[in-house]
Amino acid sequence: MNSLSYLILKTTAFSFSGSDFHLIKKHNSLRLAFLLIFLFSATADLFAQRGKVNEDSLYIREHYNKIEKMIPMRDGVKLFTAIYIPKDISASKKYPILLNRTPYSSAPYGETMFKTVLGPSMNFARDGYIVVYQDVRGKYMSEGDFEAYRPFIREKKSKTDIDESSDTFDTIDWLIKNIQDNNGKVGSWGISAPGYYATMTAVDAHPALKVASPQAPVTDWYMGDDRHHNGAFFLMGTFAFISSYGAPRPVPTPKGTPAFSNYGTPDSYEFYKNLGPLKNVNEKIFKHENRIWNQLMEHEVYDEFWQSRTPVPHLKNIKPAVMVVGGWFDQEDLYGPLKTYQGIENNKPKSPNLLVMGPWIHGGWARGTGESLGNIRFGSKTSAFYQSEIELPYFNHFLKDKQDPKLPKAFIFETGSNEWKKYDQWPPKNSVEKKLYLHANGKLSFEPSGGNAATSFDEYTSDPAKPVPYTSEIRIIRGSDYMYEDQRFAATRPDVLVYESDVLKEDVAISGNVFADLFVSTTGTDADFVVKLIDVYPGDAPNDSPVNPSMKMGGFQLLIRGEVMRAKFRNSFSKPEAMTPNKVERVKFDMQDAAHRFKKGHKIMIQVQSSWFPLVDRNPQKFVNIYQATEADFQSAKHRIYTSGTSGSYVGVRVIE
Repeated sequence: MNSLSYLILKTTAFSFSGSDFHLIKKHNSLRLAFLLIFLFSATADLFAQRGKVNEDSLYIREHYNKIEKMIPMRDGVKLFTAIYIPKDISASKKYPILLNRTPYSSAPYGETMFKTVLGPSMNFARDGYIVVYQDVRGKYMSEGDFEAYRPFIREKKSKTDIDESSDTFDTIDWLIKNIQDNNGKVGSWGISAPGYYATMTAVDAHPALKVASPQAPVTDWYMGDDRHHNGAFFLMGTFAFISSYGAPRPVPTPKGTPAFSNYGTPDSYEFYKNLGPLKNVNEKIFKHENRIWNQLMEHEVYDEFWQSRTPVPHLKNIKPAVMVVGGWFDQEDLYGPLKTYQGIENNKPKSPNLLVMGPWIHGGWARGTGESLGNIRFGSKTSAFYQSEIELPYFNHFLKDKQDPKLPKAFIFETGSNEWKKYDQWPPKNSVEKKLYLHANGKLSFEPSGGNAATSFDEYTSDPAKPVPYTSEIRIIRGSDYMYEDQRFAATRPDVLVYESDVLKEDVAISGNVFADLFVSTTGTDADFVVKLIDVYPGDAPNDSPVNPSMKMGGFQLLIRGEVMRAKFRNSFSKPEAMTPNKVERVKFDMQDAAHRFKKGHKIMIQVQSSWFPLVDRNPQKFVNIYQATEADFQSAKHRIYTSGTSGSYVGVRVIE
């Protein structure tokens, strides 16, 4: 505690003995003291961050020159590229190149205008690198037409056969030949969409590319990144993002299109309910002028359009070393890093392929300290550790021939225990698949009900007119808080089923894939099923929230993993099938990976529901093309989750033994 915080506490925590009044006064004074301490600490942190930015900005200006070039591609299109070069570069002091290709702008533009942070972290700028930022084809100051996740062309027959791999190859080739005194080695990195472009640098890579780091890489906009999860449309994040990202850009410009802002309310639940069916977005707002939104609306199923845009089938013969990075609480792209790593690993690469997963939201490893998220503490500065002990040493080894940091195959932060784990494969060898069975009366255990048990089920009514909210907060932009939010707000609803284990007598640590295997029936012909895996804190858990000292952590329901499945895709994401009313059907789906320790004294909980609004669009519960559905298509339906015998529903996890 700093001296001012101590002074605040000392001068406010007073009382006089022998009086309830003074006890109350002391209690209120203490609350005020903690509030003042929190506000002071937050303010101090803000000023410290600003000071660090100013310090970093000054360092960049003092140690780097900046040039801007229009680099020609093989088809004649030129891409805007900003290049930061160390001032002390020379024939006797050569530097490697770091490349970041982005659709989000290489700003600031102008050779006298400098970024305030350079590279994956300022560690790289201080260590000495040539750092390159490039606007991808069709974005901001680059020429050409933009295509979101342009399909890869394996057999290129002419100079007009271009993709992100060829644009990267041409860029690296130009940089190596035209930036004097580079050392001939290139590394690439990027977060989110730039993470996808980093993935594509490694596909048919230029020989000079020695290391690539796709970080939270967008990998499949249909199966699990950003726009859809298991066929269900992620409404509010997509609408807000695509309103800018998909807007027309007739000519190169340093300015992007502002995102939609005319919500008229701070409440997303109200806005999207009033907006109505998905088709109203074009009719009322976009007017069919947003090309990417139009593409989304035209491809409801996993067709050739989507299949051609994922890089996973092309992650073969990857020659550069790779380090894939992701966050367990990533609100946008948890799917991407896991599938990219596994896609490379499945093809047995000769070069190193590493996976790093930490307790971060989207891009959290590159900003902030990583000490906490919301009410949850992680016990250390995880982001700083990653930047200095994992990321920089890995790049330096391959680009500067520095000592091999001998990193593990999988460097995984286990939440719950708040420990970094080192594994020689992912999932770990010592993890085994176990099933958390849903039982009658809201029970949950690793033991099945038995094959001779009478058929049992739990039933609830799902009404699209009253969908389950995805958060307890009033907010208009999705944010990331829902990924680690207390789930008690949902557990009390009649349209949310809750299954809870007994108090754990020993720790249960999971590491690896989580999946749901449900046996369900519905009175409708389609439905969504949302499954949440939750850590329930004991009633006497300490009130140690880093953001709210008065937050009662006893009984806190921490979301570990939540996922949605659109039931009409239960057998095929390309060929949807209607549900037969009142027929028991199996709905099995991927919930992504997790690494978490449910500690002794805690409980494990599963929640099941059929809406998650407006995070996910409402399912009409009628077998229709939801992107063309009308208000009349939406109907209330009763859903059953079966919990016994051969139709016993469960959630699969991998338990460390």
